[in-house]
Amino acid sequence: MSLIPKEAVDQVLALADITEVVGDFVSLKKKGQNMWACCPFHHEKSPSFSVSPAKGIYKCFGCGKAGNSVQFIMDVEGTSFPEAIKYLAKKYSIEIPEEHPNPEYAKEQSERDSLFIVSDFANKHFQHNLHQHEQGGIGMSYLKQRGLSANTIKKFELGYSVDEWTDLTDTALKAGYQQKYLEATGLTIVKEDGKKYDRFRGRVMFPIHNVSGRVVGFGARTLKTNDKKSPKYLNSPESDIYHKSNVLYGLFQAKQALRMQDMCYMVEGYLDVLSLHQGGIENVVASSGTSLTEGQIKLIGRYTQNITVLYDGDAAGIKASLRGIDLILENGLNVDVVTFPEGEDPDSYIQKVGDTAFKAYIKEHAQDFISFKTSLYAAETKGSPVKKAEAIREIVASIAKVPDAIKRTVFFRSCSLIFDIDEQVLISEYNKMQLQERQQPQQQNLPEGIIPPPPAEIAPEKPVSDVDLLKRYEREIVRMLLNYPDRVLEDGLNTCQYMLEQLEDVEFRTPLYARLMELIKEKLCDGNLATVEDFINHPDQEIRTEATNLLSDPHELSHNWETHQIFVPSETDLLPYGAERAVLRLKWRNVELMIKGEMEKLRLVTDPQEQIQQLTFIRNLKTLHCQLGDMLGIVVNR
Repeated sequence: MSLIPKEAVDQVLALADITEVVGDFVSLKKKGQNMWACCPFHHEKSPSFSVSPAKGIYKCFGCGKAGNSVQFIMDVEGTSFPEAIKYLAKKYSIEIPEEHPNPEYAKEQSERDSLFIVSDFANKHFQHNLHQHEQGGIGMSYLKQRGLSANTIKKFELGYSVDEWTDLTDTALKAGYQQKYLEATGLTIVKEDGKKYDRFRGRVMFPIHNVSGRVVGFGARTLKTNDKKSPKYLNSPESDIYHKSNVLYGLFQAKQALRMQDMCYMVEGYLDVLSLHQGGIENVVASSGTSLTEGQIKLIGRYTQNITVLYDGDAAGIKASLRGIDLILENGLNVDVVTFPEGEDPDSYIQKVGDTAFKAYIKEHAQDFISFKTSLYAAETKGSPVKKAEAIREIVASIAKVPDAIKRTVFFRSCSLIFDIDEQVLISEYNKMQLQERQQPQQQNLPEGIIPPPPAEIAPEKPVSDVDLLKRYEREIVRMLLNYPDRVLEDGLNTCQYMLEQLEDVEFRTPLYARLMELIKEKLCDGNLATVEDFINHPDQEIRTEATNLLSDPHELSHNWETHQIFVPSETDLLPYGAERAVLRLKWRNVELMIKGEMEKLRLVTDPQEQIQQLTFIRNLKTLHCQLGDMLGIVVNR
């Protein structure tokens, strides 16, 4: 078990606001009583991810992820319960009492958590070097020379690795950190002969944070001008916590601005991000030298659907990046492009012209990606019909990535005007591409001459079993008890009292729902009604997940019904009727299963007297079954 005291955990659970916690990772929009967004756990274009502020839960009706604030951090970060609690405690300025690690606790810590902890130690060590070590002045001089203020250096936690072979490794091992985690994060390199040394030496350090602000890796710039063998920039290798394709430099610091401005500026390098952020353009991120990936685009898509790519004034670099931007179009985001004068990049240009002129330049020179690409190719293909035809196909291929039909139509029209070509020709070429894509075999890697197997036949639907039907009826009882425990039905009884009284002699056969019912009964025996928090904060993962599912509703009535004075009764309006029906259905199904069970027993009875007794019992059960069926309006063969 975690060494975090229960009182601290309870305080975190009480203060953690689900809307604020989830809102740090996705852009939520209010619809009805709940907040909605595209799910951060799977790719989707229509929002199916719901957050209920009143109940303190989230639920994706697409992939099924569900839970409370702590579970969300565990899901989105892939971390343990203690680490999720610590994250929320830090967010809400709750002091967690000092832990006293012991061998058992250390064993429980997950490998990922250990990598995070080691990375955090290294980050603090590099910052200490920059500000306190005698060699730190070298790094500080460079950062000041690049125009970075003390506030920017602090906000982005910049540091310095001293020019010694084992400075970080020795310090970490002395502090009790294990070598295997230093090696797993790439901070320490171990040679075959057992010798070890620091990966980063004599470099300015740029810590790379994930969306929640935890350090997952580092970028490092050498300050040695005479060392031709070492690369100028060196990054952490891939690890269990650092995947370059799913990380954007500066996103943690930019995420609030991305939501507020509804725009993301995409640059290439660390210093581009730092200079623009310092200049008041905080909604900026960098791909850190890697080609733009689908994972990075999805990260941006959590906060805004609009991206403006700020290109260096390098034609070759622009051409190399165009295919990556097709991915943005394919994911349904809007893309604008800004290029700078030749020889300039965002960092150098903002330093040259200042913040105000830089912002004005972006506003004046931004153009949509398709128009930019069309103009770029048009300038290169003058006088060459062959090149012009190839360029048109390239642009049509980009337009084909756009999922929105109206946007495609606008882009086709723009392209036809720039290239002076009939719009219908472009559309015909697009249709041809789409047809070829559909006709391509599903299995691209089959050996020559092998015909792909035909698609599998759709298996007929299996009939629903008695056990599954009973589970549905038990689930409905528990769902109503969780959602409406204190609603008064009749004779002064609330839902909880009424249902438990009616089902006193009914045993739940589904283990999970039997456990939930026991929790509800225990609370009532103590004179209390079970609350939402009792279930969504329960230590049992299975109970937490199922309770969240039962408390989530994918459908909400539109306010337009009220505006047009159309009355649609809600479930609460019909609760007395619904509760009675739910109880009757469960009893009816239970009696039906009892009849089947007793019929099976009858086959094994050989004594005539016992047979008569068994038949009498079955006849009484059938009479009860018919009575319950009549009350439900179900026709039962007598």
